[in-house]
Amino acid sequence: MNETWRGFGSYQVRTLHDGIFEAPLDVLIHAEGQAARDEAVARWGKPKVSIAVNCFVLKGADGITLVDAGTGPSWGEAMGHAPAAMASAGIAPEQVEHVLITHLHGDHALGLFDGDRARFPNAGIIVPEADLGFFGDEANRARTPQNKQGGFAIAATLRKHYAGRISPVPAGAVRPGIALIPLPGHTFGHSGYLIEGEESLMLWGDALHLSDLQASDPEIGFVYDFDAATALASRRSVLARSAREGWLVSGGHIEGFRRVVGNGPGYELIPA
Repeated sequence: MNETWRGFGSYQVRTLHDGIFEAPLDVLIHAEGQAARDEAVARWGKPKVSIAVNCFVLKGADGITLVDAGTGPSWGEAMGHAPAAMASAGIAPEQVEHVLITHLHGDHALGLFDGDRARFPNAGIIVPEADLGFFGDEANRARTPQNKQGGFAIAATLRKHYAGRISPVPAGAVRPGIALIPLPGHTFGHSGYLIEGEESLMLWGDALHLSDLQASDPEIGFVYDFDAATALASRRSVLARSAREGWLVSGGHIEGFRRVVGNGPGYELIPA
């Protein structure tokens, strides 16, 4: 399922397929409540949630950059395939100079670690400052539901293995031709990265998990969202802006590169 290279701005971009995540339908929620959620799920007609887990490799004049890092071996045999995908693209871990993390969830950040060491020994790690600030402060753990506390351990492990190489960044330029766009709600500091060029690419992390269901009805969310209302606002915003600006889009759970087009009250993500 790995993509071929495709040019955006000054970068060649390739999707690295890490695996498939599956979950029961009860992970889905709807802003209008249970009845609206049940109607949307029935209309969708699928027996379970089954989504790709992706990260991305960028080749540019300043070397190799990753956007997210997959799960590593932590989530079982169905995932953790990004390192093999990267090897098939001819890239060794030692060549990676920067890793841009969208948020500190396991399927995006645990691939930074290879057992008790850094997987990318020469890389600097760029993290949205709001996400590292939240998960890096143990005082926030007590007000975080237990099933959403994984980011605290990831932040601690990140600081252990990448000490001196972590850059918490605000909105705006983070690398030449790459800007961080805050998309909060899924986590406190969840963000996307816009690769700017004549044809720009928005890698929106987990703004949408399900390209068909959530594009047509953005009010559908996931129980994994920290703040469902804020996540919905971010989802609506990034869909509208991507359609308006003509950006191509992809993300942690979107297959291929897509174009966002309006479709009635919602949107459609069509293969680009």
